[in-house]
Amino acid sequence: MQLSFLQCGLWALLASQAAATALTYKLNPNEEACFYTLSEQKDEKIAFYFAVQAGGSFDINYKVTGPNGRFVMEGEKERQGDFVFTAKEVGEYKFCFNNEMSTYTEKFVDFEIAVENEAHVTLPAKQGAAPEQTSTLEESIFKISGQLTTITRNQKYFRTRENRNFSTVRSTESRIINFSLIQIALIICMGGLQVFIVRFFFQGARKVYV
Repeated sequence: MQLSFLQCGLWALLASQAAATALTYKLNPNEEACFYTLSEQKDEKIAFYFAVQAGGSFDINYKVTGPNGRFVMEGEKERQGDFVFTAKEVGEYKFCFNNEMSTYTEKFVDFEIAVENEAHVTLPAKQGAAPEQTSTLEESIFKISGQLTTITRNQKYFRTRENRNFSTVRSTESRIINFSLIQIALIICMGGLQVFIVRFFFQGARKVYV
């Protein structure tokens, strides 16, 4: 019975959580891409997270506008961001990424948009249970929820670091290979030039001797 009560509490907590959208989008050079979310109630919390996983210097321009084109926030040449703001108006909010700074480099942007309702749910009371027990269980559940959110954000951060480091390693390998090929070509050219010069001197000396 106690397990069933805990399951009901967790289910109620999950039902109160935000509807979220997590995507990875390829932003072409000179492209601007916009995504939308709807706030159905006033004073809802909107969480906005993004990170450039690959491409160029891992930077992007972003802009967030509310209903009627009202400015919310913006940034230029940012690698990642994690923001939470209050929706003062009910309506559609627009999140735009701009890659006009790049003429030939595409960017891969990992982002998540979540609309959260701060209203706390009331857990169903167990028959014969003291109010202190329910309150303690509520605090424990919300504490677990906060810890899970922290773990999720840490996972996103480490994933971003991993992707960027992998991209840096690939770029370094490509540069090393290109430099090695250029070095080999220069060595071959220098060897051929030395052979040509030596033959030229010997041929010239033989003609003079004759």
